[in-house]
Amino acid sequence: MTPPRRVAVIGAGAAGLAATKALLDAGLDTVTYEKGDRPGGLWARGNSSGLSPAYASLHLNTSKGRTQFADFPMPASWPDYPSADLVAGYLADYAETFGLIAHIRYGTTVVSVEREDGTGTAAGHPRPARPAAGGPPGTGHAWLVTTDTGDTARYDAVVVANGHNWDPRLPEPGYPGSFSGTRIHAHEYRTAEAFRDRRVLVVGMGNSAMDIAVDASYTARGPVLLSARRGVHIVPKYLFGRPADATGGALSVLPWRIRQRIAETLLTLAVGPPQRYGLPAPAGGLFQNHPTVSDTILHRLTHGEVAARPGIDRFDGDRVVFTDGRSDPVDIVVWATGYRVTIPFLSARWTGGDPEQLPLYKRVFHPDDPGLAFVGLMQSTGAALPVVEAQAKLAAARLSGAYALPPAAERRRSTDRDLREATARWGIDRRPRMRIDFDRYLADLSRETKAGRARVRRAAGRRAAPATRAENTEESTV
Repeated sequence: MTPPRRVAVIGAGAAGLAATKALLDAGLDTVTYEKGDRPGGLWARGNSSGLSPAYASLHLNTSKGRTQFADFPMPASWPDYPSADLVAGYLADYAETFGLIAHIRYGTTVVSVEREDGTGTAAGHPRPARPAAGGPPGTGHAWLVTTDTGDTARYDAVVVANGHNWDPRLPEPGYPGSFSGTRIHAHEYRTAEAFRDRRVLVVGMGNSAMDIAVDASYTARGPVLLSARRGVHIVPKYLFGRPADATGGALSVLPWRIRQRIAETLLTLAVGPPQRYGLPAPAGGLFQNHPTVSDTILHRLTHGEVAARPGIDRFDGDRVVFTDGRSDPVDIVVWATGYRVTIPFLSARWTGGDPEQLPLYKRVFHPDDPGLAFVGLMQSTGAALPVVEAQAKLAAARLSGAYALPPAAERRRSTDRDLREATARWGIDRRPRMRIDFDRYLADLSRETKAGRARVRRAAGRRAAPATRAENTEESTV
């Protein structure tokens, strides 16, 4: 018998765990590399990798019913919006329940993933005994995975699941002037004690920015300043007594522009526009400019504990000068300015120099070699866990031979169409390659899986047809 195909997974966060489970379920020999000392990725506070940005007050901003894995529901007794520590425990339980731990190599950093060339001349490595995933399963070249200890192992395919919220992005170019205070990125923040009796400025309008500003407002000296060049919609965690994202899910059958008009109307009725709270007007529609989910920021704004400011113009010693001419004394600036998408173990041959621009088929398969698959390299309008679970199952189905990709030309047309639609909705400067509409994308992957399984059946029928015709010919000549 042919031994099961061997697959490497890079990362043991939510995406890597989902990939490991799906591959094992499909009967594939799987090894998962994890830099830290436990599963959970960015949710695992205290992980030895040092890459987790989870702070003490962090909670889900999507409800548990819309966040949980389909194969592993969250406990019914949990609150609608669990804490980061509960989510980390949930992911650890997931790994334990499905027998993933034995397949994870902790404390192991992957430094290189490359494909062995067709002649098998990769330095120090003989040609593999059996070929690996390049085109359809069972053909192509092997993948060589090298770790920081210098060990290299050969695999038939690789699933990249290293996440993209761990490499802090700072303002580029930096603001003019000199600042005499302290500057940190939100990635470094853990508890509000860091702000005790200090004058704090938080820069950004995302979920982390709002959480940190609220936390700081209980310990800082004076109101916490919240600066942003452009506004976003602020969505409370509950609308009309239900989790807000449950309302969005109920509208998912409608075109996004219609959904957007309905949702914006509901939001205006519930809390009013951000300008009512002194914040800048949103730069785009609710479904075009990623909203911030927070119940508490509006409360702290209306009580004067957080004060809105426009964008920064320059620094001047211990003062920050804003674009409206106002200036305030500040002791510490928190850059809640997001993260770069970084895949350090892949060369430009595979990333094109910018992982954000990778034209992945269905946000999973590399255009040049589908034996290189990605789980989690997307930016969703909803929760991540159901998305990475669906992506993992699609990748595993292909690598086990249960699903077949369409021809390369059709894949290119599909990714080009996705980019056009995403650019029209989100704009060219908002990572349109990575953007997905949560509900629509999950429905699309379900359809694609069925179509790919049908392609396998048709191919099997074509292979069986000549033998059937030959048998019938022999019978007719007897």
